[in-house]
Order: sequence, then C-alpha cells, then structure tokens
Amino acid sequence: MKRIREVLEFEAHSVERLDTFLSKAYPEFSRSYIKKLIEEGLVTVNEQKRKPSYKVKEGDIVRLFVPEPEPIEVKPEDIPVEVIYEDKDLAVIIKPCGLVVHPSPGYTSGTLVNALLFHIKDLSSIGGVERPGIVHRLDKETAGLMVVAKNDKAHKELTKQFSERKTEKLYKALVVGSVEKEYGMIDKPIGRHPVDRKKFSTSAERGKPAKTEFWVLERFKNLNLTLLKVKIHTGRTHQIRVHLSSLGHPIVGDRTYGFKRTSVPQEILGILGECNMLIAYRLGFFHPSTGEWKLFEIDEPQPFRSVMEKVRELENTLG
Repeated sequence: MKRIREVLEFEAHSVERLDTFLSKAYPEFSRSYIKKLIEEGLVTVNEQKRKPSYKVKEGDIVRLFVPEPEPIEVKPEDIPVEVIYEDKDLAVIIKPCGLVVHPSPGYTSGTLVNALLFHIKDLSSIGGVERPGIVHRLDKETAGLMVVAKNDKAHKELTKQFSERKTEKLYKALVVGSVEKEYGMIDKPIGRHPVDRKKFSTSAERGKPAKTEFWVLERFKNLNLTLLKVKIHTGRTHQIRVHLSSLGHPIVGDRTYGFKRTSVPQEILGILGECNMLIAYRLGFFHPSTGEWKLFEIDEPQPFRSVMEKVRELENTLG
C-alpha cells in the first residue's frame, strides 16, 4: 500500500475523460502517470473509483491521492546545452527552448538535468537525484540563462540570493498589441487560476505578491507587436506570462495565456514552433565563494533571433 503525501480536490467544469481532466488540473504529473494512479485506485470521482476513460461532468468532485514520491533514476543524456561559464562552484548555461528543467513522475528523461549530468560532472546534492544543481527554473517554452550549483555550499548561497531578491534577471518578450506606455510596473498578486488548475492568474483569491517592470524596446505598428525588456522583482511561476497577459498583451506563442495564432503571420509561426517569444538574456548574482558580482548577457538564442529577423523584415515590407 502506497503512503499518501496529500489529497487534492478538483471540481470538473466540462465533460471529458478523467485522465485528461486530471492531467490538465495537475500538470506536475504526466498523463501516463495520472492514468497509472487512476488504475491503482488513487483517484475518486464523487468518492467512487473510476477508470481512466470515465467521463467527468460539470460539478463532479475529483480527488487525487498523491503518493509519496518513488525514487527516480536520472541518467546522463547527451542533450546539447551551451555552458558559457564554469568554475569549481557553479556553471552558467543557456537553456534551450523545449527542455523541461527537471524530471518528475512521468518525465524521467529528456530534461535539462539529464543534460547537465552529461556535461557537468559535479553537481550539488541539495535538490536530490531529481534536481541536482538546480537553483532556479525557466519554463519549458522559454530559453535563456540559468546558473547551476556544483556543490551544496554554493547551492545554499545562490538560493538565498534568489529568495532575497539580490539577483538581477532581465528578459525580452515579444507581445501582441501596441503597449501604451514606454515604461510600466505591474504589481498584481499571482495564484492558481480559480478554474483551470494548470494555469496561474492575477484574479486568484489567495495570490502571492508579484511585481514586474517593463520597458518598450521596439514597436512594430504594422504587425501590431511590441518588443519589451522585462525585469522581475519576484519569482512567481509564469509571472511574466501572467502579468503581460493581464494587460491584454500576451506573449507571442503563449497559447496558455491568451495568444491566438491568427494574431501573427504564418511565416512567424513556422519559425517559432512550440516556443514562446520570451528569453532570459541577462543574469547577475554575487559569486557564492568570492562575493564578486557576476553578470552575464547573451545574444538572442534561437528561435527568438530568427523570429525577430522575420518580424523586422515583414514590418518593413508592410510599411
């Protein structure tokens, strides 16, 4: 009998398969792992055990009995990751778009951690076998700079800096629409979406404080797009995506938070693929051993760079 870590409760709002509903409601687990839990009797609908194919309907109460995590064997994989700086304490890498940062139930390979285990031989142990060296995260669809800890002392010090907001993190984001102001500050709490549990929202009742600052870098009036520089003062999940969407300016490619494919030309979509037009291009922190301020900045990684080239080309053509 598996030990239960917690019990989560969700209310259905439409008719769909039970495994589909739960994989959306609790995206931390893959659909295959959700299906396994249902088959093991760790999911109930209105207090009754059901099959994965059972159709939930509006008003159904679904309970997920989350078991204690089982050990995950994480193996090194030769996945391309660019290391731009490395010493005995840390490494700074460019995470490509499309890579999940760390393994979780149902996602045991093809992650950034698998890649790091191949390219960097010494990683801190604080994150356990699933998250060795991982100090902070970027979304799967976001590319850019990350710092990775190579020993526990460095890991603790870097984590402290991130939690105390002593680091500098700058992003570029291409958004839909003409942003009215040249500069703005978004100060809106963020929490789990009240209906769609895989999303976050500024309308959540128990949101945590979140602050995002932005500047307009470039306007593309003919395409109705704006390129922004963005600085985050807090580290909430999906913060930039949620905050910009709340202004009515979703990030290009981010269908979770309001982007519609019809809002940009097909040529742009063909280059972008499944990525979002959001990159972490500048990262600063104090070195955990020397105290020296370390600042890293990169050129626009792909496909961000190629999309911006196409945007400028189309803007000039339409102009």
